[in-house]
Amino acid sequence: MLEYLTYVWRPVPGTRHAFPFAATKLAHDQIAIAYCGVEVEAAKLHGLDEMAWILEPTCMDCWRHLAENPPGR
Repeated sequence: MLEYLTYVWRPVPGTRHAFPFAATKLAHDQIAIAYCGVEVEAAKLHGLDEMAWILEPTCMDCWRHLAENPPGR
């Protein structure tokens, strides 16, 4: 069975949040909503540098949401 990506983690300013994969396809001026409810401009999901991945902490609300409600189950 072929599996597809259902969510992505992105280190938007302040914290690394999880977003539905579809958020990566939004126009840059649209709003992406993380699993914890945080709203960010979709443009902030793209063009991230490696330091952002290292420095931004993980949003534990997103983490708990995905742990308790895994996509595809």
